[in-house]
Order: sequence, then structure tokens, then C-alpha cells
Amino acid sequence: MSQPIALNVRKRQATRDRIAAAAARLVAADGLSATTVEQIAAEADIGRATFFRYFSSKEDAVADGMTRHWLDVITAQLAAQPPEMSARDAVAAAFHDLGDGFDAISTQVRELATLTRSSPALSAWTLQIYVGYEVAIADLVAPRLCDLRPDDPRPRLIGALAMASVRIALDDWLRHGGSLPDRVRAALAALTVG
Repeated sequence: MSQPIALNVRKRQATRDRIAAAAARLVAADGLSATTVEQIAAEADIGRATFFRYFSSKEDAVADGMTRHWLDVITAQLAAQPPEMSARDAVAAAFHDLGDGFDAISTQVRELATLTRSSPALSAWTLQIYVGYEVAIADLVAPRLCDLRPDDPRPRLIGALAMASVRIALDDWLRHGGSLPDRVRAALAALTVG
């Protein structure tokens, strides 16, 4: 039987989640450069000092909030795919509708993507976030695979390929423009795991 999480740990996590969600909301509405730590703290109903107990910068809080939001969206979309759908098709279908409404947030996505590529520390942090997405995708596609063994690499490979497809599409979009949702869809359409 698993140990219950201590109340103080749950409260700290709830505060961190509230700050990150407030940061993501404000940046989605006003943009990264127009959002301040003070605004995030006020939105999260905390003080500036409390903000810095949880995050080292506004960018860290924004990235955490946006990452969590998109991970929730992606995993919900993937879990909603029909069970008879193959793992590859379920991943492609889950990402397909994520582009709806993208135009409204494209400036914020561009700012955050540019920011996360601006330093080795943020790039490393971003890669760790991608690993979290890969693991979540792997857990959801594993039941869709036939003859799955405990050490089978296919679920993790599918998760890694899906997130590599997203990362490459995002890099191409930053360099060349066009439609990020179309680039992601095209990259995922090429995904194959034997």
C-alpha cells in the first residue's frame, strides 16, 4: 500500500501549481514580455518572495504552467482515442486536433519556444520536459501494442518519436514559418515503429 502524501507536501505542490497556472494564463493573454513576476504573484494570490521560493524566474513558472497544460491536453486526447486504433494512429489522431485555435496563441508559443532555445540551461530543461511527455505517451500507447513484453522498447520509442516530431516541427516553424499544426501533423504521419 502506498504512503499518503503529507499535507505540507500537497500544499506546496498546490501552491506551485497555482503559480504556474497563473503564469501560463497571463502570458497566454498578454505575452511573455508584458507579464511580470508581480502580476503572476498577484494572480496566484501570493507575495513576490513566495513566488521565488517556488520558481527562479517568470520564464520557469510560465514554462511549467504551459508544459503541464499541454501534457494534460495531449494525454486526455490520447486516452480518448478508440481502443481498437493502433498506437501510431492514436498518437497521430491525438495531436491532430491540438492545432485548432493555434493562431490565437501562436505569438506566445513562438516567444516561449525561442526563450527555451536561448540558453543551454533552458534547452536542457526543455529536453527534460520532453522526456516527461514521452513517458506519458508511452504509458498510454502500451496497451495498444500486441505481444508487449516488460522490456519492450516500442511504447517509449513511440513516445520519443512523437515528441521528436513535435520538436522538429517546432524548430522548422521557428526558422521557416508556415503552419505549426500542419508541420506537426506531417511529421507524425511519417512516424513508424516496427
